[in-house]
Order: sequence, then structure tokens, then C-alpha cells
Amino acid sequence: MDTVRTVVTGMGVVSPLGCDLEQYWHAVLSGESGVGLLTRFDTDGITSKIAAEVKDFDPLAFVDKKDARRMDLSEQYAIGASQLAIDHSGLDLTAIDPNRAGVIIGSGIGGITTFEKQHQTLLESGPGRVSPFFIPMMIIDMCAGMVAMRFGFRGPNYGTVSACASSSHAVLDAFRAIQRGEADIMITGGAEATITPTSYAGFCSARALSTRNDEPHRASRPFDKDRDGFVIGEGSAILILESLESAKKRGATIYAEIIGGGMTCDAYHMTAPLPDGDGARMAMHNAIKDGGLTPDDIEYINSHGTATLLGDPAETKAIKAIFGERAYKIPVNSTKSMIGHLLGAAGAIELITAILSLGAGRLHPTVNLDNPDPECDLDYVAHTARDYNFDVFLSNSFGFGGHNVSILGRRYNG
Repeated sequence: MDTVRTVVTGMGVVSPLGCDLEQYWHAVLSGESGVGLLTRFDTDGITSKIAAEVKDFDPLAFVDKKDARRMDLSEQYAIGASQLAIDHSGLDLTAIDPNRAGVIIGSGIGGITTFEKQHQTLLESGPGRVSPFFIPMMIIDMCAGMVAMRFGFRGPNYGTVSACASSSHAVLDAFRAIQRGEADIMITGGAEATITPTSYAGFCSARALSTRNDEPHRASRPFDKDRDGFVIGEGSAILILESLESAKKRGATIYAEIIGGGMTCDAYHMTAPLPDGDGARMAMHNAIKDGGLTPDDIEYINSHGTATLLGDPAETKAIKAIFGERAYKIPVNSTKSMIGHLLGAAGAIELITAILSLGAGRLHPTVNLDNPDPECDLDYVAHTARDYNFDVFLSNSFGFGGHNVSILGRRYNG
């Protein structure tokens, strides 16, 4: 079977640095931080008091008030980012076959905002006061379901759940659906809204979050020896994937081509990566092989780069293991240094960032990298953006449970 080429024709973000693609890209390129003191709830008794919150999202710009009340915040984010991606793609929804268009959207935790509110209602007012919309508002697949209903897409549709690799799995599944000829157009990516008291307390109890509360904008410090955990973020990132034939037929702007992906599992620990990064190495290896390339072809890596004590050295070791001495010549940056960790939406927004870098010939900085960890000695594009023309890139995502995903993309060359 001939392989169907798959291209990216639209992107949309709801992020801690804005809900407009240009605004987001300008902020990231400028090294701005979307991290600040947490405002959603009282942080008394919680060790970490910082987060990368979405600040300027208005759900009523995308849905009416009645529908918004029946959606979890994560679903509102997914609807918003999907609409922005559709608009960016220039798709004429009246001119496509809805049976050849699908939706796959990942989320690590899903409707936990709704879960907490409805549980409180149960405790305070009894079971009869729990909303009849509680279950559909909470379950993770409903982001994909509601987006499909919004746009009338009747092709492949489901949610992916693999912690912080969720949206990268979603993108790869959408890529495979087009490759297999099951769809011509896919809405894909991730959505997450987990800045809630219980969720936050759980991450704090696991000692996963930074406690640099006096300097929120300096708290996310990937690859720095003074890092003390990640900063939790939120939002949604959506891509429009199309078969090359579909994109060319309608004269779409093509922003990049997805050519491969790799998925592995550490099978090692609930939260810690393999110390030698071998699962991550295999994911990158498999992505490169899947795309028919060699390690020598890779020119840029958007890292998972969470600023955790174990994760950053493991990813660095994985990169060195696959690229050898050439690893020191490949720029590797971390978008999380500015927007925090969007958990189930992280992979998609970082893939979008890599594609924006490809188009602009510019790499955003890894901010707060003031004192590099001796174990993390690659070129992380510290402090300032860099002009850099490249054609082939990897985007890495790794999640609790040992999930590893690497996506291989390149400049579309006809």
C-alpha cells in the first residue's frame, strides 16, 4: 500500500501566553513567562503556590452560555482551540465529506474541575443535586466528542490517555488514520484544565512541583542544576492534519509534514523515567526509522524538558545515546520553561511550537537556564532566541506510567 502523506494545515492554541497563535509565538520567541502566583483558589497549606494559568480565554466567544455551562473547562478549551485551528486552516466545512473527517484529542486527567465541583455538591446537598451532565462533562473522550459535534466530523473519533504524552499519542493516531486511508482530515491535539485544589495538592504531595514561590517567572528551570520540579499549566493545542491530496486539492497553506512517530514504554516506575533514558531513546529511534531517515538527518529537538530532577538527565542521556557526539551540535530547547507543563496538552503545543520554529527559522530560548546541570550539557538555546534554519525535527513527550512518544516532522518540500 502506498503511504499517504500527511501535512499540517492549521493550528490553534489556548495557552498561558495567549489564545492567539501569533500572540503565543511572539511571546515564546521573546522569552516571556506565563507563570505567576496561582489565583484560582486559596493556597494556604499547599507547598507550591504558582501555576501557568490561561488568563484571557472567553468560552462565550466559541459557545453560547447554555452550552458552556454543560462543558468542563477542558472541553471549553478544546472547542476554542479547535475553532481557532479550523479558522487558521481555511477549511470550508461545507465542502468536505464529514465521513472522511475525524477527531482525536488527548487529555491526561480530563474533567477534574467538574468532578471536584460535583463531589462537593454531593457532600453538601445530596445525590439528587448532582448534575445530569456530570458524567459527560467529566469523561476524557468528550473533548473529541464535542469537537466532532461542533464541526460535524463523523470519521474516527476518540480520546487518548497517557498522562503527559496524551496529545502526542493523539497526533500520532490521527497521522496513522490518514496514512491508513481512514480519513482525509483530522482535528487532533490535547486539552487540559487541572489547576484545581485536589489535583494541585496531589502533585504537591508527590513533590513534583516547583516551590520557588517568591520568583514564579523563574520557577520553571529545565536542565538547570537548581531546578526543583515542574510548573503546572493548562490549555489546549489543536492541529489540523490532512492528506497531502486533500490539502493540495483545496489550495491549503502547508506548514509542515508529519513523516513518522515512535511510541514505547519504560515498564519501570509509576512516575520516574528509566535512569538511562532508554525508553525515550527507543521512541526517537522508532520515529526516525518510521520516517525513513537516519539520526544524521535530525536538526532540532523540542524536548519534553520538564525541569524535574530525574527527567531532564534521562532525556539528555537518551539524546546522547542515539546521536553520539553529534548530540552536542543539535539545538534542544524546552517550551515548558515559559508556559509550564500543560500535561495532556503539552505534546501538541510543543509540536506546534516546533512547526512555528520551522516556518520562522527561529528557535525560542530555554529561559531560566542560569546554572546548567553538569549532567545536562547539550545546546539548550539558553536565554535568547536564535536564528536557525532547519528542515527536520523531533518533538518529544514522556508521561507518568513510562509512556514515551516522539514525533518526526519536516518542512514540506512538494
